[in-house]
Amino acid sequence: MRIGYVSSYPPIECGIATYSSYLIDALRAQGADIYVVSHVGASGPQVFPAFNENDLDDKAYVVALRFTPDIVHIQHEFGLYGPHYGVNILPVIVKFRLIGVPVVTTLHTVYDQPERNHLVLMENILANSSAIIVHQEYQLESLRRYFPDNLTQKAVVIPHGARLVEPVPDAKAKLGLPADKKIVLMIGYFRPSKNFELIIDQLPEILKKYPDALLVLAGKIRNQEYSQYQQVLFERIRRSPVKDHIRVILGQLSQQTFDTILSAADVVVLPYKLSSQSGILAHCMAFGRPVVSSASKAMTQLIEDSGAGVIVTSKTEFSNAIASLLADETRARQMSESAREYVRAKLAWPRIAAAHRQVYESLHNIPDIGSQVIVVD
Repeated sequence: MRIGYVSSYPPIECGIATYSSYLIDALRAQGADIYVVSHVGASGPQVFPAFNENDLDDKAYVVALRFTPDIVHIQHEFGLYGPHYGVNILPVIVKFRLIGVPVVTTLHTVYDQPERNHLVLMENILANSSAIIVHQEYQLESLRRYFPDNLTQKAVVIPHGARLVEPVPDAKAKLGLPADKKIVLMIGYFRPSKNFELIIDQLPEILKKYPDALLVLAGKIRNQEYSQYQQVLFERIRRSPVKDHIRVILGQLSQQTFDTILSAADVVVLPYKLSSQSGILAHCMAFGRPVVSSASKAMTQLIEDSGAGVIVTSKTEFSNAIASLLADETRARQMSESAREYVRAKLAWPRIAAAHRQVYESLHNIPDIGSQVIVVD
């Protein structure tokens, strides 16, 4: 069975690109034959950079068709495929269905209360895809709340995968961070929905409760997107009465650097205002880093199931929870162990790949000819 992927892909800077590379690596390790059609700038084995956002319709379809896929899998994120929330992906789905090729679409963003434009696009994706994958149960519940059964019965939940990794040794020393300080980390692209300024403002309260804390902000803006927000963060730091307890690691984080930064953290904070699901949370769990998070459904469901951290609902709760975890090493270690065990049992990429293979196999057309049919990868 040959799978044609339409997705962002490394070295393009994108969470979907990273997700797709890990999933495809795991599928290939299990024998899957996969071709990837991606945006200009992607590269890798059997990866074909074919389109920009505005010419997606024709080029993605034509290039993917050349590899005669048995199934096409689209990794969907709003805006990933051009203007108007990425509407250009819809003709690609329809064209493959017209020639009898099943289409699987992973909806990476499904909010508990989607906005109208999201609903319009999701309705069309649901109607024209052969199968839909979401990452969490609340996302499936949201689809069922807004769309009829004949559209949502094709949806399944497959969690966001996580790596089986060990923390980088001597990570603090490698980053030039003091070994005698506990590191409170915020990491990822800078954008207003991340709400990083809340923790910058709360740092004085955290230090009152745990004086040996150091706040590390790691990441950057993507191109010039949200450059004004980045300046707001930097101004908050400049004006902070405890700015000597803040470090900024600025720039594009290679996988090795990202892993080292996560390994140096004692607590990771996710103060997001809005979240559908978080690859950062999966990485934190893989490295066994305790998490303090805001109470979005995406975070609440996974953190409560795994025991990987603490959910809070106010500024005061953030400072209290962070300081408490820094001070209570036994509790932090229990969360770390729970997170890593949950990854091994539920989120490891080989498990996630196997679940995807089941979806693909359920859609593969095997002729009823009264004789044994052997399907090869």
